[in-house]
Amino acid sequence: MTSVLYDAPGPKAKRRNVIFSVIFFVLLALLLWWIWRVMDEKNQLQWSLWKPFTQSQAWTTYLLPGLANTLKAAGLAMVIALPLGAVLGIARMSDHRWVRIPAGAVVEFFRAIPVLLLMLFANEVYVRYTGISSDDRPLYAVVTGLVLYNASVLAEVVRAGILSLPKGQTEAAQAIGLRKTQTMTSILLPQAVTAMLPAIVSQLVVIVKDTALGGVMLNFTELLNSRATLAANYANVIPSFIVVAIIFIILNFILTSFASWLEGWLRRSKRSTGAVVGVEDVTELNAAEIGGTHGTGAGKGGA
Repeated sequence: MTSVLYDAPGPKAKRRNVIFSVIFFVLLALLLWWIWRVMDEKNQLQWSLWKPFTQSQAWTTYLLPGLANTLKAAGLAMVIALPLGAVLGIARMSDHRWVRIPAGAVVEFFRAIPVLLLMLFANEVYVRYTGISSDDRPLYAVVTGLVLYNASVLAEVVRAGILSLPKGQTEAAQAIGLRKTQTMTSILLPQAVTAMLPAIVSQLVVIVKDTALGGVMLNFTELLNSRATLAANYANVIPSFIVVAIIFIILNFILTSFASWLEGWLRRSKRSTGAVVGVEDVTELNAAEIGGTHGTGAGKGGA
């Protein structure tokens, strides 16, 4: 079966794909075997190093509290950055220069600064100019840095998603008398959400991973920082890194799986055909409707 975007492979292509697949899996098996051998030679596979992860104390004392703080910081950053990014993205497309230029300056400024620097700067601000306690300050600094950076990135995602829609959508909305705010909220944003969702999810995954920066530099007791304390007590640095990496992989897999389900649900729930209605189409429809109305009125008068 062939289509515009895909040609079914022929016999030679199928054999080539099978050969490449076999080579890939052989190389993957060799890589896994080499990793296993090196870890065995370095005594990293001893049961004493992995046994703590089978006991509740390692989880309840170190990993689970760190995971809770990671989810707390990431959740707060997502809840604040998503609407803020949408507002900044829409503001960058405003017809008013006094709205468009400041919004663009804010987005470009915070998008150009590393998120770690934003966290450190926010921490210094909270130390010098606020009364936030030292226990809560790392969380505030991490969330602030994540929000400032990721809201700026999400603003560009929102702007690109809206601009990717056909101009006929805006023209049709203008033709039927919708104001720009109504066009944005009722016509453009609902359609752009599906197109923006993969990029938004990838940025949310970045938020989850970047919480670890706060643990490294600000002593924020997130998952990676808790791992360091656990490794110091049980002397299992490599196993603890592996376990924490698996936890991050599971978290991000859950997030991306939910996003894939949500994207499919949004596509299925759309009742429109996806056809773009232009100004000419709307004009013809209005003319036909007006003509039909006049014809009905004339018929009533004649009766």
